[in-house]
Amino acid sequence: MKKVRLTVSGRVQGVGFRYSTYALALEMGDIYGRVWNNDDGTVSILAQSEDPNKIAKFIQEVRKGPSRWANVTYLDVALDNSADFTDFKMSN
Repeated sequence: MKKVRLTVSGRVQGVGFRYSTYALALEMGDIYGRVWNNDDGTVSILAQSEDPNKIAKFIQEVRKGPSRWANVTYLDVALDNSADFTDFKMSN
């Protein structure tokens, strides 16, 4: 299982970024995790998949900004060892 923690900076709050990330995960299938806003204006994402290629594609799409109103200026990607997820949800 490939697991990553993403921290997204830029114009990513108040522009539908969390919902678009959620929709992207559902559309791609086999992507599980959580997405939430942070107090510092960034968005965090925990994502996992059995397929490392899907995670790579998911990261690529997040870097582009899944919401057309978002502007991602920086994306930090780190490996993660959190508990397994069975779905993808928005948290806050």
